[in-house]
Amino acid sequence: MTQAPHHLPPRASKLHFAALLGGNIALALGPWSVRLADSGPISAGFWRLALAIPLLALLAHRNGQALSGFGKTTWATIIAAGVLFALDIASWHVGIGQTRLGNATLFGNSGSVILMVWAILLTRRLPRPFEALGILSALAGAAILMGRSLEIDARSLVGDLFCILAGILYAFYILLLQGARARLGSWSLLTWSSLAGAPVLLALALWQGEPVWPGSGGSSWWPLIALALLSQVIGQGLIVYSLKHFTPLVVGLTLLTQPAVAVTVGWFVFGEALAPLDFAGMALIGAALVLARLGDQAAFRGTRAASTGG
Repeated sequence: MTQAPHHLPPRASKLHFAALLGGNIALALGPWSVRLADSGPISAGFWRLALAIPLLALLAHRNGQALSGFGKTTWATIIAAGVLFALDIASWHVGIGQTRLGNATLFGNSGSVILMVWAILLTRRLPRPFEALGILSALAGAAILMGRSLEIDARSLVGDLFCILAGILYAFYILLLQGARARLGSWSLLTWSSLAGAPVLLALALWQGEPVWPGSGGSSWWPLIALALLSQVIGQGLIVYSLKHFTPLVVGLTLLTQPAVAVTVGWFVFGEALAPLDFAGMALIGAALVLARLGDQAAFRGTRAASTGG
């Protein structure tokens, strides 16, 4: 059978597109679970990782990805990345509780734009036209949304800043794992970064005085189980399965389903009504995310399950 050129993605089927779309929807529902959890936002992040680890390890094993036998440098990189991953989740989950879900999802996904800016700085070159447009679009959209948050209350603006910090932390997490991804599989890295990150989240939750164990009654576990499955297993799994079949443009466009779902949940479940100016800000950041995907380096593709905040 003739192999397709390496720069073209393998032929995608309707099933692959459904998986890509479904993965984004699953990831977009994660913040809903964070809001519903009664264990505290950082504690919810701990359970998100801890409950998913056995399934992630199983997926790594089933896909023939090594879970041991790494060199000292690789172990050190994975542990450092796990700490960054934990800080990313902690920052994003705190932000989810303080700002609107649409803002949280967009700012939490800002890692794509940050990686684009980092690549420009690293190569010491002027941005290409579409890169400059993406950066300006992101700045304008962020200014609009953060200004609108400040109109609501200062706490909402602080939530935006936590979510932006999460996007920055995730960008550095991706950069740190860039070399390791060339040697190891996605599931193996996610398993070990989760194992390294879970104790950090537990320590942060205890330091903040959050209740770690959910409230009495079995129903208190369901938001945490849903969070672990949607954010760490189902969402990641569907996108890892489908991502290689699509160009960065298609991936970037489907990424926009995440804020759309988050806005819908925020509106109908939490009464977070949006004004036309909010939609304008979201459209600008959404455009920036798509433009950033167009500029993705091959080493960055597929590194985040449609870039979630975790």
